[in-house]
Amino acid sequence: MLSISTSTKIYLVAGVTDMRKAYNGLSAIVTNHLGEDPLSGHVFVFSNRKRDRIKILFFDRSGICAKRLEKGTFAWPESNQKSIVMTTEELTLLLGGIDLKDTRRRRWYTHKPSNVERRKKLEEKIMSL
Repeated sequence: MLSISTSTKIYLVAGVTDMRKAYNGLSAIVTNHLGEDPLSGHVFVFSNRKRDRIKILFFDRSGICAKRLEKGTFAWPESNQKSIVMTTEELTLLLGGIDLKDTRRRRWYTHKPSNVERRKKLEEKIMSL
């Protein structure tokens, strides 16, 4: 089971990837093409040309994860960038067969730290120097 925390970045690698590549080949793409560290603990998602197979490169000291569809294809977002940063929710939708192009994010409450909390963090930062 793949469990990803909300602080983990998820990179959807744009374009087509040769699914014959193993860990070393995918790691080279992450390092050379994206300029990221494959051992960082972040998630890197690759897909083949037909969009019926994906590989997820996620270093948790155990290896890589792969998924193949028996029927249908993944709705892979189009982008001119090298990669797309996603949330864990968006990755779950993508793996579940939902086309992200037709979805939209609704307004949602997020807690903003108060001045007291910000001041306390700043003081802690200063004290650690």
